[in-house]
Amino acid sequence: MVSNIAQTQYESKTQAIARQLLSATRENRSFFAQMRDQMNMSEKLLGWTMGNPGLRVQLFHFIDALPALQSKPEIARHLQEYLSKENVELPAALKGMLNFASPDSMPGQVAATTVSTAVETLAHKYISGETIKQVIKTLEQLRKEKMCFTVDLLGEAVITEVEAQSYLDRYLELMTELAAASQSWPTIPQIDEADGEPLPKVQVSVKLTAFYSQFDPLDAKGSQEQVSDRARILLRRAKELGAAVHFDMEQYAYKDLTISILKQILMEEEFRSRSDIGVTLQAYLKDTEADLKGLIEWAKERGTPITIRLVKGAYWDQETIKAAQHGWDVPVFQHKESTDANFEKLTRLLLENHESLYAAIGSHNVRSQAHAMAIAQELNIPRRRIEFQVLYGMGDKLAKAMVNQGHRVRVYCPYGDLIPGMAYLIRRLLENTANTSFLRQNLEERPVEELLAIPQMRDQRGQEAHQPSRPPTSHAFANAPDTDFSIAAKRDRALAAIQTVRQQLGQTYLPLVNGQRVNTLEVIESVNPSNPSEVVGKVGLLSIEQAEGAIAAAKAAFPAWKNTPATERAAILRRAADLMEQRRAELCAWMVLETGKVLGQADPEVSEAIDFCRYYADEMERLDAGVNFDVVGETNRYHYQPRGISLIISPWNFPLAIPTGMTVASLVAGNCTLLKPAETSSVIAAKLAEILIEAGVPAGVFQYIPSKGSTVGAHLVKHPDVHMITFTGSQEVGCRIYAEAAILKPGQRHLKRVVAEMGGKNAIIVDESADLDQAVQGVVYSAFGYSGQKCSACSRVIVLEPIYDTFVNRLIEAAKSLHVGIAESPDTKVGPVIDAQAQNRIKAYIEKGKEEATLALEMPAPDNGYFVGPTIFTNVSPNAKIAQEEIFGPVLAVIKATTFDEAMDIANGTLYALTGGIYSRTPSHLDRAKAEFEVGNLYINRHITGAIVARQPFGGFKLSGVGSKAGGPDYLLQFLEPRHISENIQRQGFAPIEGAEQ
Repeated sequence: MVSNIAQTQYESKTQAIARQLLSATRENRSFFAQMRDQMNMSEKLLGWTMGNPGLRVQLFHFIDALPALQSKPEIARHLQEYLSKENVELPAALKGMLNFASPDSMPGQVAATTVSTAVETLAHKYISGETIKQVIKTLEQLRKEKMCFTVDLLGEAVITEVEAQSYLDRYLELMTELAAASQSWPTIPQIDEADGEPLPKVQVSVKLTAFYSQFDPLDAKGSQEQVSDRARILLRRAKELGAAVHFDMEQYAYKDLTISILKQILMEEEFRSRSDIGVTLQAYLKDTEADLKGLIEWAKERGTPITIRLVKGAYWDQETIKAAQHGWDVPVFQHKESTDANFEKLTRLLLENHESLYAAIGSHNVRSQAHAMAIAQELNIPRRRIEFQVLYGMGDKLAKAMVNQGHRVRVYCPYGDLIPGMAYLIRRLLENTANTSFLRQNLEERPVEELLAIPQMRDQRGQEAHQPSRPPTSHAFANAPDTDFSIAAKRDRALAAIQTVRQQLGQTYLPLVNGQRVNTLEVIESVNPSNPSEVVGKVGLLSIEQAEGAIAAAKAAFPAWKNTPATERAAILRRAADLMEQRRAELCAWMVLETGKVLGQADPEVSEAIDFCRYYADEMERLDAGVNFDVVGETNRYHYQPRGISLIISPWNFPLAIPTGMTVASLVAGNCTLLKPAETSSVIAAKLAEILIEAGVPAGVFQYIPSKGSTVGAHLVKHPDVHMITFTGSQEVGCRIYAEAAILKPGQRHLKRVVAEMGGKNAIIVDESADLDQAVQGVVYSAFGYSGQKCSACSRVIVLEPIYDTFVNRLIEAAKSLHVGIAESPDTKVGPVIDAQAQNRIKAYIEKGKEEATLALEMPAPDNGYFVGPTIFTNVSPNAKIAQEEIFGPVLAVIKATTFDEAMDIANGTLYALTGGIYSRTPSHLDRAKAEFEVGNLYINRHITGAIVARQPFGGFKLSGVGSKAGGPDYLLQFLEPRHISENIQRQGFAPIEGAEQ
């Protein structure tokens, strides 16, 4: 390694080379001067977006939707809907084009033709062809200009195993066709030879994640096995054809696993001597320096170099948004200048280790490329060990300038259909129009000294804590971050906890009454639904007599708890939240084993439970301040007091989050609280009880009372000393509780408050403008996550006729790609249902569905356990039983609608109003859904499960329940009695005036 070359020595060469390159890119008059003169609509669209951020957003949204639109009137309508927004300032030419009365009119069709043609022209500027024949023509033109290439197949977002296999097959076909074509290509020494050895004329770039539709860092072993098999097939065929293969890098979540998989494959004897393979690293990631150092050491051990393509990175917005949404550290540098500085640092590290790794420097920044050239000259790096890369359609003049200086330049050439190409096009347009883009700044003819200045690291390195940006509110709330399972240490800890908890199975959990464990006559076994022969725990069931003792203890404890300051009650909740965070992995493991919830579903539930504790603590302190309405001579105080004794009846499907939320809301409001959990999740509720007691809830204030719902539960609902009942469960039981609680019992001096969440028959609408990649994935996750056992789960999908067949085919294949198995296995996406009764009920609905509709899919499921495979019915009537009744299992009804009006009518045509969703890129459809979709929680262009406390308060209406939304600003009010005190403070004609001089 050469490391003693001074940076200043690199810099002087960098400046000299950069000025030469920059001069070559500015030979013609400026971009904006050309824009004013030419009539190329595609260039005008691009130019307009540079000066108008509002237009930029709306136009890019329209471009994203364009390939899905089937007719000119549809295009015209969407164009008008997107660009006629109040906050979008339109250039006169565009405003005139949109000034048509009807999308069906001639002016409307002219506008549609003009703009769609312009967008297609833009796409072809960045996409090298839609067919292999077109691509070969493009590549041959590049070779005439002394440029080599790498070809990337668009559409790597595979969501089914059929698509994953097709992705591999298409690459095999691509390499075969390119290799055949290359036989007639003359050798060009500048790009086909280096240091006396021939270089492959054909190179392809692939996404490793596209080899497996269920690629998941949580299932590292399974993902590696599936991906590696297909990668080996590709590499073997590439060797036979004499083609090189480069592996691209995508989102940060996949980076570590991608590098790990490639390191292992390329150390295998079959591939260890191959030097025609490469991998991409992204300079905008904070940990890429460590990744590169690791690859250098690995390459030394391997003995044969591979190529590292160094790029800035293309998913900055996505990575930043994802980190903010999850409360994770932002993995990317926040300032473009920091990325540029890191790129130069990584370039030096890579080139100073050129004996171990080849370098491919990918950038359109003149300074970045010049910096690499300067180091290569200073270190006299052999030509084989470095090349320079640009994207097709970007940096063309820079590429030609580098070719003219004798360098090997490779052009990254995406190809494929326009629909998958739109995502790629949007990324390119974002780069081209961003204020920080070197290309834009160069086109604007910024001063040379500014363009070529040494970039400075503006982000603090090693920054661990990141506070996600939050909307400006008077009471911002920071949600607990879920576990990032792409980090191996966190993944290993969670998986190890399952084995640790397994050693604790079979223990007995007794009710907690007045601070004491009480023995019971009846004990039930809670079993693992993945393996019913495995007893998770033995649970003592409270008798009616013991329940009376619990009521008496609560009555005795109430006065002191009522008078406990709200700040002290809130502090207990915050301690409970901290304990849950400490025990996160263990709590997840109990859910996996007792309720069959896979780890990826269990972990967010712990976050939700933590959020309930902290949010309700904050809310109680806010409410405790009360409201004052004072006037001269009179004070008016509005405040709250607790209701009394509160009964919590919790479900099994969210065995930690829901009982936690209902219980701590009741407790922090000052009520003495009895928790009666579902029998099948009583062990997890016992763990919650342990946490609340350890956090400091006094004896009698909280009591854990596992018991039979039909006896003890019913007795307590009717009990005259119970002031409030909070229930989550079935509509049948909820309505019975509501009715029985309304009956005034002898001695009862209050009306009971009932809060009941009673499920849903939730629908997702998919219209003809939807992004089908998103829609299929969202429906599959919403319908089959936790085996469809969420009250928010999608059980109906209503699809517009024009895309019905396409959607259904992909939906079925996506569901087939899900692994059904035991919940603790990392590759499982669909685990068991909760018990034999649920299994039998769901199977009965499936049999009914076979009578009412067309069975499109019934996935096989393991025999040992309470399993039901994902089941899909098509051609379902909106009035069929499977379209009207809550099934609470992995059964999905697909309903066809001819119009959007009909789709809305079908969606609203049930007794429920809990959650709903819509996948659409039509603004008017989205506006209609916001106004008319009768659901408590509406989700747009995303899955419909997994509400987050404070951010997405949860609850419905109609027969989905009664009460305010859980995790919302008015939820605690249900557990409180409002009081008002008005006092006349005037005495003998005078009253104290606040602030008056004495």
